[in-house]
Amino acid sequence: MLHLLKLCVGPKEVAELAAGQARRAALDPPLRHQTRMVPKRAAELVEGGSLYWVLSGFIRVRQRILEVREERWDDGTSCAGLVLDPELVLLEPRPQKPFQGWRYLTAEAAPPDAPRGQAAAGGLDALPPALRRELEALCLL
Repeated sequence: MLHLLKLCVGPKEVAELAAGQARRAALDPPLRHQTRMVPKRAAELVEGGSLYWVLSGFIRVRQRILEVREERWDDGTSCAGLVLDPELVLLEPRPQKPFQGWRYLTAEAAPPDAPRGQAAAGGLDALPPALRRELEALCLL
């Protein structure tokens, strides 16, 4: 199984990503993320692969990739449309340095999903976002 790793530009928290995606999906379904380059290994990605999002320096959440389409931006240039499952799956956060574009991510190298209900049970959702980011940067969370 093959996945993609991509920096999330704009949103700093999972809730912000979810809200932005919900708005876009309502305005222009299906939910998709457009990126400049079309993955050459698209067939492998749609066989159970996910898009792993890096938020605030950590791989924090993933979404299944349902389809990879060739699309065009408003100016006519070609791009890839990654059709995504709207469900965001929380992960055990892993630090990730910035990079440009996207990277392939093998199943072995992907961070594991967080146990269901872990964030609520640990009370992490109650922490202010800035404090949580600082604690994660110090590897205390």
